[in-house]
Parts: sequence; structure tokens; C-alpha cells
Amino acid sequence: MTGHTLTVASYNMRKAIGTDRKRNPGRVLEVLRELEADIVALQEADRRFGGRASAVPHELIESHGLYKPVHLGVRHKRPMEKARQHAERIFNVDTRNIGWHGNALLVKRDVECMYCVALELPTLEPRGAVMAELLLPGDRPVRVVGMHLDLSGLWRRRQMRAILDAVAARPQPMPTIMMGDTNEWRVAGGCLKELPQGFRIVPTGPSFHSRHPVAMLDRIIVDGARIDAGGVHMSPAARIASDHLPIWARLSF
Repeated sequence: MTGHTLTVASYNMRKAIGTDRKRNPGRVLEVLRELEADIVALQEADRRFGGRASAVPHELIESHGLYKPVHLGVRHKRPMEKARQHAERIFNVDTRNIGWHGNALLVKRDVECMYCVALELPTLEPRGAVMAELLLPGDRPVRVVGMHLDLSGLWRRRQMRAILDAVAARPQPMPTIMMGDTNEWRVAGGCLKELPQGFRIVPTGPSFHSRHPVAMLDRIIVDGARIDAGGVHMSPAARIASDHLPIWARLSF
């Protein structure tokens, strides 16, 4: 982050399971280190069992030193919740999730969170989004939404409308960045038709599948900021760490 420039990124980390079918949180952290973004939206950041613990443990994020999670203050209620609590007591480990239905936000340590909320989305399966209003150095506010939309086109459109309604309901206007895995194969259409005038999609390029990217499922959508650059991060580490490549955008205000 320099002056009035902000770098953001979105990454479906596939529960830290790489294209070699091995779970390796360290590889995810290496990709995050390469990105050097100020704000990162993660999808599939939990392991989807028990208490839905984070696929990248808190202690690894802390030792990484670059990012801190936006704490949403929610826990998923699951039958294995007592087992999770028991493991924390006996083995002195932190099994908390860092997000909501797999969606999480990481920010650099000089970024402050003024407000955050977990959003329930309409769907047949558990889906959600996260929204945070952040204060950047220089007292610059920005709103960020992390999302992972449904496989069904009908539900994707409903979910996008629900997210936009949540943004519109906030009392203070500020630049807004929505990013995540939209599961929308069409370049323009489907849930993207729900975007109001003024919202623009960063032309990052295809990010799925990481071995041979052909689909632009992951998107960064911006309102109230200028898009200076954007792209797909295609390092050797990124090609193996997940089946999605991370996307990024450099914005100015």
C-alpha cells in the first residue's frame, strides 16, 4: 500500500489441498507471501468438519507475520463442537475457524477493522459471505466483501442480490470491493447482471483450473475506486497449492 494505492486479492484455497491431493497450509502461506496484497479474501478456508476449524491454523498465520484475520466472532455449530473444545484443552491447540462458511478476510497489520459481519445467503446448501469496513492508513475507509457463490445459477443471482442489499443497507458510503469465487462461467451475465451501475469487474483473466486456467470463476468487483491493474498470480507455488489461482487488483482512490 503506497499513497492512495491499494492491492487486493482473492484466493479459493481449497481447504489447503493442492493439485497433488495433499493438504499443505504452508504452501498457501507461501502464495500469500508472494501476493503481498493489503487485503485478501479467502474461500474454502475451513476444513468443513467438526467445528469447521481453519485449514490454515491461527498460529501459522501469526508466525507468518504479514497478515491478521478479521475476527467475525462466529462459530459454526456442529455435532463435533465438544470434541473440538476437548482437543483445544488437551493438546493446547487453536482449532477456531477464521471465517464464515469458508469465507475469510486477511488484512495487513496496519489495517484496522471498524465493522464486520457474517452474512447468511439464501441457498439450499450452507453458504455465506463476510463483509468488513476497514480503515486504511491515512484514515481511508473501504468496504470489503468476501463471497463464494452457489453452483446453481438461480441461487447465485439470489445470493448476489442479498449481498448487494447488505451493502446498500450500510449507513456510510465508502469505496466497496466485492471479491471471491462467483462460480459464474459467463463473462457477462447470470449473477453479474445484478450489479448496479458503477460496479466494475476487474479484467483479471481465467483462474481455474490452476494447471490449465480456462475459466474466470474468481472475480474482483469494484465501486468507488479506479482500477489501475489486475491479473492472475501464476507462480509455481500457486499452480500446486490449490485448484484455483489467486487473482489480484491494484486500485487507487
